[in-house]
Amino acid sequence: MKGLARAARIGRVLLHYRLDDLLDGTPAERWLNLMRPFVPRASREIAAQSRGARLRCALQELGPIFVKFGQILSTRRDIVPPDIAAELTLLQDRVAPFDGDAARSIVEASLGRSVDEAFAHFDTTPLASASIAQVHAATLPPEQGKGGAPREVVVKVLRPNIEKQIAADIALLKNVASLVERTHPNADKIRPHAIVAEIENTLAAELDLQREGANASVLRRFWQDSDDLYVPEPIWSHTTERVLTLERVYGIPSDDIAALDVAGIDRKALAAKGTRVFYAQVFRDNFFHADAHAGNIWVDVDPARKKNPRFIALDFGIMGQLSDEDQYYLAENFMAIFNRDYRRIAELHVQAGWMPAHSRIDELEAAARTVCEPYFTRPLSEISLAEVLIKLFRTAQRHELTLQPQLILLQKTLLNIEGVGRLLDPELDIWKVARPVLERIMIERYSPQRLMERFRKGLPELVTHAPEVPRLVHAWLEQQVNGRHELSLRSKDLYELTQTMKGMQRRTVSAILGTGLLIAAAVLYALDAGGMRLFSVPVAAWVAGLGGLWALIAAWPRR
Repeated sequence: MKGLARAARIGRVLLHYRLDDLLDGTPAERWLNLMRPFVPRASREIAAQSRGARLRCALQELGPIFVKFGQILSTRRDIVPPDIAAELTLLQDRVAPFDGDAARSIVEASLGRSVDEAFAHFDTTPLASASIAQVHAATLPPEQGKGGAPREVVVKVLRPNIEKQIAADIALLKNVASLVERTHPNADKIRPHAIVAEIENTLAAELDLQREGANASVLRRFWQDSDDLYVPEPIWSHTTERVLTLERVYGIPSDDIAALDVAGIDRKALAAKGTRVFYAQVFRDNFFHADAHAGNIWVDVDPARKKNPRFIALDFGIMGQLSDEDQYYLAENFMAIFNRDYRRIAELHVQAGWMPAHSRIDELEAAARTVCEPYFTRPLSEISLAEVLIKLFRTAQRHELTLQPQLILLQKTLLNIEGVGRLLDPELDIWKVARPVLERIMIERYSPQRLMERFRKGLPELVTHAPEVPRLVHAWLEQQVNGRHELSLRSKDLYELTQTMKGMQRRTVSAILGTGLLIAAAVLYALDAGGMRLFSVPVAAWVAGLGGLWALIAAWPRR
């Protein structure tokens, strides 16, 4: 019943914002038509908005999980029309705050002590409110501050019952995904269950504030004493799964151009620095901020930094990491794009396993050339690397591209970073800034010194397992000589599965035979046929009954 009520509310919101046309040709269209007479007509202001703006407003009204859904859809420009994707990128998790006294109670329950004991001051009026949590200003007691002085902090508190709300909405989204998968003609390309799983994983990470604190701690360690990026310090004594306490920082949101100009910030230097920081996070540290929209990226207002400004990172719920293989192939792809080496782009997509091994390199090369070459006729400052990458992925999907979730996250972050950079400096040449950074990182990462360091780290493991190598080689050669291939590592599981299936077949036959014999024994006893008897029961009934019992025992499953 709760699910039906929630679905009805979603239907009312969709109709209110005139979004029913997005569901034309689906089973949901019939139900929306039934609801239409009971939903007030949209106002003129709503009707005048674009469909992307109406969808954005509807998602914001439906709550946190739908805001996240819209944010993730904004990164899937391979399946979402450009006008809708552009509007969805504007989604900011800004929702009505919950009661400050409720936040106070959550803090006390999580920390196991009163707010007055944990903090010198706790402001029940939130500084900011998002879909998952809200933030309150506070100060630590003097003895816990640096130098004996009170220390300003911010306390992030999860919304009450947010876990239950998200679980209910995820269950509803899974049902919707199943419906789309059964009815939508392009379900194999949309992959609705994969999208819902991505939302679920993202939200699970954001619901654990202790995990977010750990993310902040690691990122802070990578950029300690840096002139490019500052990360606030987590206060572990005041942090749990539902409460996160961080050092309070002050800055200007990176999209507030007027305030940056008033502060005398060199925006061109800042934009170039943001690009360098991003590539260093991805390819040097392999730990990048994956929710880097303007609201989470501030600029330090220290007057001494006007000519050398630095960024301040906020909100560490979503962080990205790549495998060594993905890192390497992505970096090589970027370098191939910089060098206009389309053959190399095609080869890398196959080598990375993103494309099937049977893909024709010449066809992939032609597709990459078709996508990239028109861009190079324009000034480099007008070229969006993120846009090129998205079009490459979209083209590759027609050649059976398998896109990994972590690459989608990187794509979203690249879009955010380029958006912030171009906002700060419309003439920013992403290619000119990114190329030397990437080249330097690649040289350092795969230098002989770095490779020797990695070999030295793995040497103890190699030495530990070295004595086993001759025995394993001998055992493998013996198997090959004797023809016992069914015992090889690759075939062992298949062999065991075959034996299990044979055992199941035998037990099934035994169960059927046993049941039949017991029925036959009952019939013979009921007919009381003449002939030999044992304890007043016909011998034939005894034989059938015992045979049936034996067959059922043989059919009983055992380990």
